[in-house]
Amino acid sequence: MELTAVQKLMEQFEDSTARELELTDGDFHLRLSKNRAAKASPALAAPAPTSAAPQAAEVAQTIKAPLVGTVYLQPKPGAKPYLQVGQQVNAGDVVCVIEAMKMMTEVKSQVAGTVKAVLVEDEQLVEVDQPLFTVE
Repeated sequence: MELTAVQKLMEQFEDSTARELELTDGDFHLRLSKNRAAKASPALAAPAPTSAAPQAAEVAQTIKAPLVGTVYLQPKPGAKPYLQVGQQVNAGDVVCVIEAMKMMTEVKSQVAGTVKAVLVEDEQLVEVDQPLFTVE
């Protein structure tokens, strides 16, 4: 298979809703997989809000999962959660732990502000770049 055909196939796969693709052509074998949701098509995108734009100080930011795994919102079962709605968070604070292949990875906030929403549940499977918390 020619390189240009492979590149075109990869571009089409990236824009599709498919999450995996496997192709075998003689000795040539190609397997593509993506862990994130496909881009929403313009027809399915949510309409733009008609209210006034929020002021710069009120712009919400998200803390996202850096890897695929099981998220733990507290340091140990029965303990107080790392973050709760209304709590202040600083850049560098540990906000949760993600377990992947028996390895625990602390997730640290890249932003500072007030927690507006917890977007996942304890022990939920999360994907790369999945929003975990909304912070203003």
